[in-house]
Amino acid sequence: MILDKHSFIQQRPGPVVLCILDGVGYSDHTEGDAYKAAHTPNLDWLHNNCQNRPLNAHGTHVGLPSDADMGNSEVGHNAIGGGRIVSQGAKLVNTALETGALFEGEIWRKISGNVREKNSTLHFIGLFSDGGVHARLDHLKAMVEQARKEGIKSIRFHILLDGRDVSETSALEYVLPFENYLKTLNAEGISAKIASGGGRMTITMDRYGAEWAMVERGWNTHVHGEGRQFASAEEAIKTFRSEDDVIDQYLPAFVIAENGQPVGRISDGDSVIFYNFRGDRSIEISQAFEDDEFPSFDRGNRPDVEYSGMMEYDGDEHIPKQYLVAPPAIDQPMCEFLSANGVGQVAISETQKYGHVTFFFNGNRSGKFDDKIEDFIEIPSDVGGFDLRPWMKAVEITDYLVPAICENRQPFIRVNYANGDMVGHTGNFNAARMAVEVVDVQVGRLMAAVKKANGVLLVTSDHGNCDEMFEFDKKGAVKLNEKGTAKAKTSHTLNKVPFIVYDPATRNEFTLSEVQDAGLSHIAGTVFNLLGFQAPDVFNRTLLEKK
Repeated sequence: MILDKHSFIQQRPGPVVLCILDGVGYSDHTEGDAYKAAHTPNLDWLHNNCQNRPLNAHGTHVGLPSDADMGNSEVGHNAIGGGRIVSQGAKLVNTALETGALFEGEIWRKISGNVREKNSTLHFIGLFSDGGVHARLDHLKAMVEQARKEGIKSIRFHILLDGRDVSETSALEYVLPFENYLKTLNAEGISAKIASGGGRMTITMDRYGAEWAMVERGWNTHVHGEGRQFASAEEAIKTFRSEDDVIDQYLPAFVIAENGQPVGRISDGDSVIFYNFRGDRSIEISQAFEDDEFPSFDRGNRPDVEYSGMMEYDGDEHIPKQYLVAPPAIDQPMCEFLSANGVGQVAISETQKYGHVTFFFNGNRSGKFDDKIEDFIEIPSDVGGFDLRPWMKAVEITDYLVPAICENRQPFIRVNYANGDMVGHTGNFNAARMAVEVVDVQVGRLMAAVKKANGVLLVTSDHGNCDEMFEFDKKGAVKLNEKGTAKAKTSHTLNKVPFIVYDPATRNEFTLSEVQDAGLSHIAGTVFNLLGFQAPDVFNRTLLEKK
């Protein structure tokens, strides 16, 4: 794994700093673009004075099934750190379903066989939308159809409402057709019912240990059937909306009951499938089901079930122990080569994106390649609505980075500012604009430190989000909500993202190349070059060429 020196690019005395502005892209629209609306003197200066070009960050460019699929932080950081395109979760599950390999596998046979043998219930828990970032409803229905063919007679669904990767109040667009689908199953003598649910940012789908109380609420709702009772998911959603002006991702937990009794507690002998394919928000609920020693909350009576995830969510810790589809394999990511060649690194973000600059960036590995020369820094995130504090932890992150850059503590530094994505997901345009402005100030601080250290700053993003805060119709007009105002968009976008090279001590050795359809996977080779190395052949080509 010895790296060759670059033929014409010399390493700068200071560090190479890779700054990922999470959720910031280039939109063709002006209305609803919090990035364009924000006051961004530093980013404007970079665009006007530095070499830059847009990069693809969605669809097949990052290993997703089609170019209609939005990019996300997981696959974006996989592509940046891995330096090549690999088939991601949704595409791998698609293939496993199309070929039948999922149902021929040992774990599916074990899960379904357990239900048939014990005449018990098969439970599905997961994100209930077609956003395609964490889960897909066509995957769920394919598994239900297979269970139907295999003679399983009792199926329960614990639905996590989205409003984040899809329209903010679209839950009934998924619930009502699914309820009609369940009627066809029930007419055949199958007991198939929605049993519980709630918004994805209220229950179950926490990540990085940021708010274990979310997982506890989900556990008590799904497993024990504890919570406010309703006759149907439709009734729960309509009731919560009438009581409080809340979007889907923040809807409270609910339990479906008949005659005062929950229809779908999870009991001894049942089987449970968590059908999300994306890992970061699937790990904690998997630990709650699987770990014998579990300190995070009191689970009460933990049922003895056969549990499986859609995929292995953590390859180092092997979470979960059972899974239906093998995760993407990303061998030899950029940082493994750098560590093997003695190149020290700093990875820093706040909790919400800490796993992205570490675990996902390193090819889905949770540990370091060399403890002696790698520093992983996590700044604890606030708990609560990010639109109420759109500055998040950007200042604290930069407070650490400025001396780290000026002192040249490590040659390669990567940082994620989560503001554009996390605030963008709230649908609050003004808060998202403020979030961008906060990050712009931090970029200015990084520029000053990089210039002082005689280093290089690369500014990019992992996907778009705050660049489209309004929904548009096919003609490009802003959609209106029932109040007559712009309908908020809370999902990621298909837009390209920036790639800017700030090289204050430029020697004019290189220019940005015109690589066709260049995407995030081309960044790794570029980082190798700026550190003075040729990129190994396994990586996509660099974005730099001789001037």
